[in-house]
Amino acid sequence: MMDFFDALNDSHCAMIAKQSVFFVATAAAEGRINLSPKGYDSFRVLGPKRVAWFDMGGSGNETHAHLMADGRITVMMTNFEQPALILRIYGRARPVLPQDADWDELAAHFDLLRGTRQIFDMTVESVQSSCGWGVPLMTVTKEREALAKYHAQADEAKWMAKTGGRTRSIDGLPTRPTERFIEGN
Repeated sequence: MMDFFDALNDSHCAMIAKQSVFFVATAAAEGRINLSPKGYDSFRVLGPKRVAWFDMGGSGNETHAHLMADGRITVMMTNFEQPALILRIYGRARPVLPQDADWDELAAHFDLLRGTRQIFDMTVESVQSSCGWGVPLMTVTKEREALAKYHAQADEAKWMAKTGGRTRSIDGLPTRPTERFIEGN
């Protein structure tokens, strides 16, 4: 039970709005394939052919590096409640940093959290839905507070020095560090 679509429709958007977690997969021509889980209220549908999400500083910046090298990306949403459904969004994306000209336009769609380092802006090329019948039923009890707490306590100068020094992926691909600390909304 698999269907392909050229864009997100109202049913897809309703399903996306209910999700607490999503997964992002990227790869460059060489090196590791990266698969990252994302949480918080960070994902937005900006239109049938455009989505975006904000990203807080964490353990690495592989998605950013891969997108700069290649641009291809897959986002997967899984409904862990009823009805069973998996939604994959295929397309191309780019990292937008606070110093970029279109930051303010994108940032206006979010309640950014302290420590946000970038927003990923994705053009949707196709959407795939599948049954999800093999995915267990699970209930989210609450957001994990560790990352937000870490950034809430961060010293701005130390945070900037740490993130500014991360200019390479684990495979040596370049990244662009943020040039501005985001206090959050």
